[in-house]
Amino acid sequence: MNWRRYLWPAIGLAAVVFSLWLLWHELRGISLDDVWDGIVAIPIRGWVLAALSSVVAYASLAGYDHIALLHIGKKVSWLFVTFSSFTTYALSHNIGGSVFSGAVIRYRAYGTKGLTGQDVGILVAICWITFVLSTLFVSGIVLVLEPEIIDRFSGAPHHGLAIAAGLAMLILVAAYAFGSWLHLKPLRIGSFQLHYPALPIVVRQLLIGPIELLAATAIIFFALPVSGNPGYFVVLGVFLVSFSIAQISHAPGGLGVFEVVFLAGLSHMDPVGVLAALLVFRLFYLIIPLLIALCVVLFFEHSQYSRSQN
Repeated sequence: MNWRRYLWPAIGLAAVVFSLWLLWHELRGISLDDVWDGIVAIPIRGWVLAALSSVVAYASLAGYDHIALLHIGKKVSWLFVTFSSFTTYALSHNIGGSVFSGAVIRYRAYGTKGLTGQDVGILVAICWITFVLSTLFVSGIVLVLEPEIIDRFSGAPHHGLAIAAGLAMLILVAAYAFGSWLHLKPLRIGSFQLHYPALPIVVRQLLIGPIELLAATAIIFFALPVSGNPGYFVVLGVFLVSFSIAQISHAPGGLGVFEVVFLAGLSHMDPVGVLAALLVFRLFYLIIPLLIALCVVLFFEHSQYSRSQN
């Protein structure tokens, strides 16, 4: 038995169980009726803006694949790339281990368009780099401009440390752009080579990636109650911490992990209102996209089967 195959799923499952226990402990005084009242209290305007934000977020995620295809010099129709990207992220966000699950889904889709396994490997790597680069870039700006974000999780002031960490993140992003400008040697792993993207592609990464993070945060922000709302910039910082920890945990959909960390970051707010906003986020960012993606997969597989029969 290859135990490594089951390591990350086991870690993800353990993270879910532990986080759900923490979540239950945190919310044990809240009933389902309270949560429903919190959801009903969200105004129509909040629902509409949250839904539009999710559309912007997934449109930006499609930009990840477009950037990667531009880097490897492969032409695939805009509509196919958009649907492939949407399906990949809708499924991988719910499955967990997005890099690995996304690679499998992309290989199945782009293989029908003539991309090789190495092409797909580079595409996945560029998409992952775009996400990490964007997270570092936005997080660096937040930590420099709003260093008290760290206080919400540590319970003690660490402004100097937060600013230093933010500057370090921004320096890493600048070093990446500088490496692209200098055309540094590619990264080699066996026969696999990953070249620095051209500077115009790096600019696209630093534009499209942050838009996705800003839009995903906006889903929660527009659903949060006005009372005690610390403002979009603080919510953005809390989202980045919560989403990053949820990704690291490998928990499917970040279930429990995301909620526990987010509630800790907004502990001064009514937990009912925060939990309601997080449920709206799961609805628009995870559940509805998952249902649509499953329909897209069924349609795609049916069309491929029909072609094979002709």
